[in-house]
Parts: sequence; structure tokens; C-alpha cells
Amino acid sequence: MASKIDNALFFQQQALGLRAYRQQVLAGNIANADTPNYKARDFNFSAALKEAVAGRSDGSLSVSRTNSAHLAGGVENGPARLMYRTPVQASVDGNTVEMDVERAQFSENAIQYEAGVTFITHQLKMLMSAIQSQSS
Repeated sequence: MASKIDNALFFQQQALGLRAYRQQVLAGNIANADTPNYKARDFNFSAALKEAVAGRSDGSLSVSRTNSAHLAGGVENGPARLMYRTPVQASVDGNTVEMDVERAQFSENAIQYEAGVTFITHQLKMLMSAIQSQSS
């Protein structure tokens, strides 16, 4: 029974995890808006979600070790491949963070995250209702 519920919620679970990770990436960009030579980063959400749902991603990036003395990858690896954002207008200090773009992306991602939470909450309420009606 638990695996059926898990399967029903798998897509939303993956989407919420990626949305949360993207929020962290965007917040990092905003926090470094005044850091010289900082390069704004982001990832292709739909491609990352397709990979996660298809099972090609387990929530972390794998790191190949060429020597047994090397340390395994750590927490800095995320569930999606980060790319550098191309700025519309370059800054003198080499920073590529554009606050208008970052704020818009941050807000849109937050709204999408809240929509995902609302959707999964509704699914859980429907499951609870179905379970309660079966036990009566």
C-alpha cells in the first residue's frame, strides 16, 4: 500500500525537491550580487525533472574518483547540473548577477513551489478521504 502511495506522489516529490534546490541556487545568486567576478548560476528545470523522473538522477550528481585516496563527492553536489547564466548587460566588475532577472526567477520559482505543495496536499487529502471511506 505504501509503495502505491509513494508511486502516486513520486512526480510531485521530485518536482518539489528540484524547486527547493533551484530556490537555493537563485538565493545564492542574489546574495552574491555585489561579489566581483561572481557568475550567476541556474539550471534547466524541465530537463532536470525529466531526468529525475526517468530515474537517471538519484538526487545527487555522481563524482568519478580516479584514485582510491580521493574523497567521494560531498554535499556541494546538487540534483541538477548547474550552468552559468548569460547576462543581458555585462557589469564592469565581471559579476553576471542581474537583480531584476534573479528576483523574477526567484518569485516565479516560489509560486511554482507553492503550487506544487498545494497540489500534493490536495492529493494527500483525497487519499485520506478514500482510506477513511473504505474503513467505514
